[in-house]
Amino acid sequence: MSQYFQVHPQNPQARLIKQAAQIIHGGGVVAVPTDSCYALVCHLDDKGAVERLRRIRGIDEKHHLALLCRDLSEIGVYARVDNRQFRLLKLGTPGPFTFILEATRVVPRRLSHPSRKTIGLRVPETPIVEALMRELEQPLLSSTLILPGEDEPLNDPELINERIGKQLDLVIDGGACSMEMTTVVDLTGDEPALVRVGRGDPATLGL
Repeated sequence: MSQYFQVHPQNPQARLIKQAAQIIHGGGVVAVPTDSCYALVCHLDDKGAVERLRRIRGIDEKHHLALLCRDLSEIGVYARVDNRQFRLLKLGTPGPFTFILEATRVVPRRLSHPSRKTIGLRVPETPIVEALMRELEQPLLSSTLILPGEDEPLNDPELINERIGKQLDLVIDGGACSMEMTTVVDLTGDEPALVRVGRGDPATLGL
């Protein structure tokens, strides 16, 4: 049965964060607010939860999911990062940027792009998500909460609960957040490539 938690956006209640982490650890798919827009998140290593998340979003395995990491050092566990890439990552983290990088062997094969072996990673600047990752002691797998056939993400937690609450295990109401998605930057080529311009200002990265 789906649950609905009202969590303070700046000072998340430890009790609710602990319960939310237990739901995720148990295979739950959860709607959370981020520093761009609402996202669906689940446990990195739970194949069933990842498949459910993709079904809710209406996306296949070729669609990049993003790994939400706690800091730059954690990104280095899941992606190969050279000095040039590290400098750009440092400029854009934490913040509303998703970086596409070559995945390391630590990343389960089903999570990386099937032909390119790449993965999207980011460090969100959101107390609720930061607290969840600290409680879980690992990253979260995520995807922007856009429903199949729609162009804009859902932003109102009550509307999220009304429309897809029955498909989720938990909706975290941290208030309304931005309607803008992250800015996506591909760092796998010789030069950084802007894939999507969103909330993150490319000028921050010198692009």
